[in-house]
Amino acid sequence: MTVDSYGRDREAVEVSTERLIDTHCHVSAYIDPVATLREADEAGVAIVAVTEDPEEYRRLRTRLGRREHVEVALGLHPLRAASFGTNELARFFRLVPQAYWIGEVGLDYSRAGAATAKVQQRVFDVVLTEAQPGRHPLTVHSRGAEKDVVRRLADAGLPAILHWYTGPVNLVEEALQAGLYFSINIAMVWSRKFPSLMSAIPRDRILLETDGPYAKDRGRPAQPGRLNELATALGNSWETDLVETTNILRANQTRFLNRA
Repeated sequence: MTVDSYGRDREAVEVSTERLIDTHCHVSAYIDPVATLREADEAGVAIVAVTEDPEEYRRLRTRLGRREHVEVALGLHPLRAASFGTNELARFFRLVPQAYWIGEVGLDYSRAGAATAKVQQRVFDVVLTEAQPGRHPLTVHSRGAEKDVVRRLADAGLPAILHWYTGPVNLVEEALQAGLYFSINIAMVWSRKFPSLMSAIPRDRILLETDGPYAKDRGRPAQPGRLNELATALGNSWETDLVETTNILRANQTRFLNRA
């Protein structure tokens, strides 16, 4: 058994790198979360089950128990930042030592989040202070706030993934210099921006996600059990077959997690 600096068993994390990892999945939002996890396990997929607040994290951990190839991530979603008071943040601090992954966290300056930007910044800064360098991989929301997110992560020196990146392509280089990774979902593959993103992001900085059930795959909620189909679509862009694509992605996963 391998133990990290907080005394947590990292065996499940290390085993997960042998599988493709869905690095951002809202497991508790599926109609049947347990069935979703079962199908993913049968497909050989590991899951990072993101949450939006400490209470969801607590509930999901209680419901799922200890499951191989599933990590529940501790989150503070930016669109809920205005509702996070002192008690909620204190609870987040208390739970950090129990969590390996942190997410979903970040900033959102879209129409839905613009009014709470200052509050979001304070909450995100708290997260980056608490997620000490080298201890917690992060999956990060950045819609409309990509520049602020990238620069904060660069300053913090944290291992992080930009989830469902929709920002300017010319900011990708700055993110790469900060050591950041990008997670790709099936909705991104069908977007107009996908070819330019694939030209800007090197293969060794790409990971997979579903962002299910919110991201849609041909009109239906994206499923972690179908992650191989996403890998195939990514391989079509790279002109690699599924075996080579999977090997690249597994190597990326291992490299990313070894930084955390």
